[in-house]
Amino acid sequence: MVGLILVTGGAGFIGSHLVDTLLIAGYDVRVLDDFSTGKKENLRGAEALAAAHGGHFQLIAGDVRSEFKMRDAVDGCAAVCHLAAVASVTQSLADPVDTGSVTHGGTVNAVRMAVDAGVPRFVLASSCAVYGDAAQQPVVETSAPQPLSPYAEAKLAAEQTCAAAADAAQLAAVCLRFFNVYGPRQDPGSEYSGVISRFMAAAAAGAPVTVYGDGHQTRDFVYVGDVVDAILRAVQRPLSGVSVLNVGSGAPTSVLDVLGRLEELVGGPVPRRFAGARAGDIRDSRADAGRARWVLGWEPGETFAGGLEQTWAWYRERPVEPAAPGAPAAPGRSPHV
Repeated sequence: MVGLILVTGGAGFIGSHLVDTLLIAGYDVRVLDDFSTGKKENLRGAEALAAAHGGHFQLIAGDVRSEFKMRDAVDGCAAVCHLAAVASVTQSLADPVDTGSVTHGGTVNAVRMAVDAGVPRFVLASSCAVYGDAAQQPVVETSAPQPLSPYAEAKLAAEQTCAAAADAAQLAAVCLRFFNVYGPRQDPGSEYSGVISRFMAAAAAGAPVTVYGDGHQTRDFVYVGDVVDAILRAVQRPLSGVSVLNVGSGAPTSVLDVLGRLEELVGGPVPRRFAGARAGDIRDSRADAGRARWVLGWEPGETFAGGLEQTWAWYRERPVEPAAPGAPAAPGRSPHV
């Protein structure tokens, strides 16, 4: 497939990496972002990449809930990569109405406008949060959803919206359930940015890190470059109907293990403090990504050690003042799910 690709939330962490990759692959790229959490600096190289690879880049500032903005954004597109969302469990508990409005309502608007414009492919950035505390690990796509937060509920509803359009043969939909994505450009100031970005920002600033809970909870960390590869394949593969796919490494890693690996990169101990577990957090999470391998031919290519090293190099060069311990997450709409 060659053509124009829309990336909603394209100024964010995952979105901006996707924009770069699409431009390098020779696609024309259009971004829709309201910059509530996305950053224009994440797209500062987009024009140059487009020129170097014979493509075009366009940026539209706007909200995914705006019918007017979304209609303009999908016009002439070969695919929509929908990453815009309120991507914070804590924020969703504090403001479930806004979370549902943006994360689910924005998806309804995006799918409706895509169908009206005749866009053949819709790729949704979903989340492993839909599984909740799954009884069995690793989790497969047929595991019963058990959302523990309004954020997870909104993501599940967004998937159902995509499935309904696909079942009506209005477009082909791919719902990618991301596990714990990490890598350069991830904003440590966001509650949902992930433990790795918060730990690295604190270490770069010489500050102590905060471990919520006992630190033995496990996560499936997947490097942003591998996630972008999955999205690209979801755009390119000849698919029909709806596909719901896990995107994760398949390897469980505890929070304390992450801290230990960071200390190896730093070359010394990183001070730590412990705080109570946060509402809506799950205990363990691990993906079975076998279906993504079969449907997309995808598998993670970056090792955890290699991904951490690249991420630490980025944070070390761009030290950021970490958020104060216990500070509430800033409200906003983030493309990182």
